[in-house]
Amino acid sequence: MPKYFRYHSSEELQQDIDALGLQDTIRLSDDLSPLWRPVVFGGKTLGNGLAIHPMEGCDGHTDGSPDELVYRRWERFGAGGAKLIWGEATAVLEEARANTRQLWLHEGNAAAFEELLTRTRRAHRDIYGTTDDLAIGLQLTHSGRYSYRRPFIAFHDPAADPVTLVDKKRKLFVTPDYPVLSDDDLKRIEDALVKTAVLAWKIGFDFVDVKQCHRYLLSELLAAKLREGDYGGSLENRTRLVRQTILRIREETQDRLPLASRMNVYDGIPYGKNSDTSVGEPRKPYPVPFCSGFGVDETEPLREDLTEPVQVVGMLREWGVGMVNVTMGSPYYNPHVGRPAEKPPIDGYEPPEHPLYGVARHFRCTATIQRAYPDLVVVGTGYSWLQQYLIHAAAANIRDGHVTIAGSGRGAIAYPDFVRDAQKTGEMLHKKVCITVSYCTALMRGKHNPQGQFASGCVPRDRIYADIYKEMLRTMPEH
Repeated sequence: MPKYFRYHSSEELQQDIDALGLQDTIRLSDDLSPLWRPVVFGGKTLGNGLAIHPMEGCDGHTDGSPDELVYRRWERFGAGGAKLIWGEATAVLEEARANTRQLWLHEGNAAAFEELLTRTRRAHRDIYGTTDDLAIGLQLTHSGRYSYRRPFIAFHDPAADPVTLVDKKRKLFVTPDYPVLSDDDLKRIEDALVKTAVLAWKIGFDFVDVKQCHRYLLSELLAAKLREGDYGGSLENRTRLVRQTILRIREETQDRLPLASRMNVYDGIPYGKNSDTSVGEPRKPYPVPFCSGFGVDETEPLREDLTEPVQVVGMLREWGVGMVNVTMGSPYYNPHVGRPAEKPPIDGYEPPEHPLYGVARHFRCTATIQRAYPDLVVVGTGYSWLQQYLIHAAAANIRDGHVTIAGSGRGAIAYPDFVRDAQKTGEMLHKKVCITVSYCTALMRGKHNPQGQFASGCVPRDRIYADIYKEMLRTMPEH
């Protein structure tokens, strides 16, 4: 497959942007001053416009509490210079976890999360002298059809069901008679979301994210046009769970907990690997009209239709959400949409498009949301593939009013102090950047471990994870 990222200067990158006709969507700026503009959110004035995205490490204890790798990762983020640290996906119930080592906050381990916050803030204060301009949040999740014990599905999705595993060993997928979560089940999950948000507030998190992305449960509900009852069909019904959760959190915290939501604005459709070329291609046949995707053009599902996403962001704003993180896709069936990459994970497909098209899709959709609500704090995604040039794209997007804050997920796992370097020297160091070769995702897929999950991190840039990756390969069962 071709090597896409081969740039030795921003001018070379710009040449490819121009050649692909993306110059109106992906812009680069040598003036980085927009990155250092303060941003007001949740009663705080954040010291810059750069963020750490919620990229989890799959490395908690089995009771959901952080282990030393979690503390290490968050401390590195704290010291790294970003003024918005968007804490990783944390389950609200044991059943809601995506893997056996995903963080899970409950009364029994609240003290450990409080210690996590303390260490992260201390790491920041030791370098910058204060945490008054720093916000640390926690992303609350129910993994839905990607819960590790079994899929909890919101509706029967004719596109996603055939690629949703019920039994990984026997390769059994969701069948038409597989049970769907009842309305009472969703009310129970709502209770858990509210309870966990209140607990996070009491611990001292600066905000919580009610997660609606990457086709986990609340994201799937946004697309539940085919579901019957109070949580499906109309947009009012499909947003019922998130609406009631947000309003209850506000009530139970006396409106003192700032709220955010990381939300899919485009789900896309499932892709699979072409058996001859290994390149990803849409799984066919897919139904048209395509009625099981959020932000998807029903007549041409390879395109986005942001009509409903713009409406939902407006609703979130009215309900009291002060920050929205725009993202898209599913890491399980179309990873190139959410994470433009140079190489796929070991179980993935080769990119079906130049990654710059994926970057442009993120930028285009984020700009649409920001233009619709210029007073809303909008956090943008899709920067990591740009490597050391991501700060130049971020500066241009902030300058042009296309986003408020630019974030990095995989990029920050590899290079947690990218903000500090950019501020001190005006550049990111090439030898430290994420090269998007998907080793972190490969580690996430590693389940043959005594704890049921290998810890995930940057294999090329961090020796700890290089050793873990070698162990995963050495112990991988033969097929």
